Amino acid sequence: MSVAKLFEPLTLARGPAMKNRFMLAPLTNHQSYPDGRLSDDEYRWLTMRAEGGFALTMTCAAHVQARGQGFPGQLGIFGDEHLEGLTRLASGIKSRGSISSVQLYHGGNRALKELVSEVVCPSDDAATGARGLTLAEVEELRDDFITAAKRADRAGFDGVELHGAHGYILLQFLSPTINRRNDRYGGSIENRARLIFEIIDGIRAECRPDFQIGLRLSPERFGVVLPEIRDVAAEVLRQGKIEYLDMSLWDYSIEPNTEGFKGRSLMSYFAELPRGNVRLGVAGKIMSAEAAVNVLDAGCDYVLIGRGAILRHDFPEQVRRNSNYQSPALPVSAALLRQEGLGPAFIEYMRTWAGFVESEETAPAD
Repeated sequence: MSVAKLFEPLTLARGPAMKNRFMLAPLTNHQSYPDGRLSDDEYRWLTMRAEGGFALTMTCAAHVQARGQGFPGQLGIFGDEHLEGLTRLASGIKSRGSISSVQLYHGGNRALKELVSEVVCPSDDAATGARGLTLAEVEELRDDFITAAKRADRAGFDGVELHGAHGYILLQFLSPTINRRNDRYGGSIENRARLIFEIIDGIRAECRPDFQIGLRLSPERFGVVLPEIRDVAAEVLRQGKIEYLDMSLWDYSIEPNTEGFKGRSLMSYFAELPRGNVRLGVAGKIMSAEAAVNVLDAGCDYVLIGRGAILRHDFPEQVRRNSNYQSPALPVSAALLRQEGLGPAFIEYMRTWAGFVESEETAPAD
């Protein structure tokens, strides 16, 4: 197995090239202030990854409206009060030799009721109590995504990624069961995808010419249909208005759950699509050098590292030095996570992941 291909540069259609094939996955970390301003802990967490060799360092999901907040301590990008911290963060990432990106997000019916004024959704949702957006509110949501991208541009970021995965609002619009609208944003998959394409067009028109745009999609679960998501991905790739497509698969090696699509990897349905100058990456339990190589061998252009980057801030350098690199075995100690740049709030969040952090009762004494 050769890891050399992981360290080949990757040009993007706009903006700076990736120096290697490693992108930091956007990771929830609970470390910013309640009003969405950047904290020192979140700054340290992200700049350590930039310094650790990631070609592109992406923030956690940053909410574009106050009522889109999905978790405590979430980085905000919905107001100019966030600009000071965002500017500091963009500078810190770029000064360490990494491309900087903000992931833009709205929780929709997955926003936390205790954190937001009202939970909203493409259509009324009895299961969560979310209220369906009016047409004017959908247009406002579109404009707020675009305004957030402009704010990232002003802060000096190289680009943004739209979070259209994991059951959040952009994926909710793609769902035929959650989105039951009868206007131009509902009905056919073309209408349900309209919001995403309008946001992309707006960012492309309003931000500087070399500003990079990425899109994250997940192809199953949360009420979406694999063939439809593949069609949306194909159209995004065909239009060529974004720089990279990020497919979040939970596990890069799994087969689809969808009948009629089993028997081959879920990743293969996207790797086979014509993509022109758009780059394709995959996220999902890429925890070793071998797994990262396997993703490129399957036809992708880059890999997104999540858990592996939590465990080692310099995952790319670990792979560079050791072609047989494996992430540390779980569970790990809180001391290791502190050493890797996680603040107290992030470590407490990781304790909610089953089997990730040693319990205090079983951890060896220092």
